[in-house]
Amino acid sequence: MKNREILALGSALGAAFFWSFSFIWFKVAYQGYNPITVVIFRLAIAALLITIVAAFLKRLQKPSKEDFKLFVLMAFFEPFIYFLGESYGLKYVSSTVAAVIVATIPLISPVFAWYFFRERLRWMNVAGLAFSFLGVGLVVLNGSFQFNASPLGVGLEFIAVFAAIAYSIVLRKLVFKYNTMSIIAYQNIIGIVFFLPVWLIVDFNDFISRPFHPEAFRAIVFLAVFASTLAFVFFTNSIRQIGVNRSNTFINLIPVFVAILSYFILKESLGTQQIAGIIIVVAGLFLAQIRRKRKEVKQEMLEIHDI
Repeated sequence: MKNREILALGSALGAAFFWSFSFIWFKVAYQGYNPITVVIFRLAIAALLITIVAAFLKRLQKPSKEDFKLFVLMAFFEPFIYFLGESYGLKYVSSTVAAVIVATIPLISPVFAWYFFRERLRWMNVAGLAFSFLGVGLVVLNGSFQFNASPLGVGLEFIAVFAAIAYSIVLRKLVFKYNTMSIIAYQNIIGIVFFLPVWLIVDFNDFISRPFHPEAFRAIVFLAVFASTLAFVFFTNSIRQIGVNRSNTFINLIPVFVAILSYFILKESLGTQQIAGIIIVVAGLFLAQIRRKRKEVKQEMLEIHDI
């Protein structure tokens, strides 16, 4: 195996690990700050970092007037709606449950791609989707098939899932015109504009009345630097070297990483049923990515997703 390929595999694994840690850092950040405060500071720090890096590398592209509306719509779905669902959902469900639900994004996306773009829906996608939803059921339901997790929290996390899918649909119109750094920079900047009035109304008074919480603020910085910036740099590097499919294989491991990290760091308990559910979800993710060898050239689309 070439050194470049080893580096690419390590990059994909690093991206998955940082995105897994984001579910933990959210929980730590909530010890000192409310969800909107956590999100807006995360976006501000990440936007500053990615804009500086993109400008330094001369990779920051200016959007055209025609495309600016698409950037606004894209940022509305993600980070705005996505983070509202994910961050508030994490107030009611464990990090593991949230990660398992968010992991269904690449499984549900092909259904929407078939509906909106008439892309072929393979039976492996359908099988993987059904398999993984069985796993999600085992994670969020108890042995009597009643909600073991908060229905509100689960619902909010699924709002994040559908927001991410809507984001990817809009992204398709931009991804071939603009580079990754430019897209991430502008979606974060526009996302701040969306979140600012909400923050001023909902969280500002609480924020200024609370004492500074070093551990919680450090978690926000980690979210911005590692989950919203470095993870994307690593993942992009991996895609360039080994392609989307092989890179996504590592992203499928996020629910496993989150379950392990939550157990050791947050002391979240995991029962046999929940462990089985996680295994089934991950198996469904891998199943949906199995492709038969074909003679024709396969085209792959890069989907950018901020966890």
